[in-house]
Amino acid sequence: MKRVIESKRFRVEENNYVELSVFSTEIKPVYQSSSHYKELLADHIRCMRSYQEKLYSSNKHSVLLIFQAMDAAGKDGAIEHVMSGVNPQGCQVFSFKQPSRIELKHDFLWRSSLCLPQLGHIGIFNRSYYEDVLIAKIHTDRLMNVSADNDMYRDPLIWEGRYHSIRDHEKHLNKNGTRIIKIFLHMSEAEQKKRFIARIENPNKSWKFRPEDLEERKFWRQYMAAYEQCFKATSSDFAPWYIVPADDKKNARLIVSQIFCDALKDLNLSFPILSEKRRKELLKTRDYLMNMVD
Repeated sequence: MKRVIESKRFRVEENNYVELSVFSTEIKPVYQSSSHYKELLADHIRCMRSYQEKLYSSNKHSVLLIFQAMDAAGKDGAIEHVMSGVNPQGCQVFSFKQPSRIELKHDFLWRSSLCLPQLGHIGIFNRSYYEDVLIAKIHTDRLMNVSADNDMYRDPLIWEGRYHSIRDHEKHLNKNGTRIIKIFLHMSEAEQKKRFIARIENPNKSWKFRPEDLEERKFWRQYMAAYEQCFKATSSDFAPWYIVPADDKKNARLIVSQIFCDALKDLNLSFPILSEKRRKELLKTRDYLMNMVD
């Protein structure tokens, strides 16, 4: 695989304070041209597919890739392009929108727990349980459990409790074989404005724009503060956050694919090693098949 950049460069170390204003939303491209971008991405996809085969066959680990970002940051595109070459039989994508009334009657981790990848598989969350310490923190009325005491959402301790629940949840998953990679696509407010205008002007993309998207821009600073607190509280050695510059979509996709390939490599995956007894049985089966008359 052609390494485009050191993925550790974007990793949030455990307990580190994050100030997003000092993290660039655009860096020097790791590709030289459009054709070079396609060449690099194809190389990364081949790498991921190779690792996926070992992941599936060994059946000892699963991988959960979480995407979080502001609207129009490119989550859908990153998932579509980066994961385009993996075997769909071993990969599932789940998008989490505003929870239903039934989901609100359970704890905030319940609905995503139902979608966790089984051993040997890759799971992708387009948004996730992190919405419950992000959007829920900005708009407590939207994600409030209808049966809960409204005042509890005004208590700052509830967010600390949710951070602890998330860390414990991810630690449990890690101990049971699930490798978690969390990606924040870091886009500038100016770039979001450009993408919103482009969506509105493109007849094939205008359906993506919602009036509430414009309303959410008013809370940009509050969202950045919520993300900063979230990263410090929940980035860990076993489930790290990566802050990926996302103003250049192609660059972001190459960085994400590099991070994913490096994470798969760290699992030291390999095909199952057959016992001598099993190997002899297969050789006998081969000899039998070769001697069969069609």
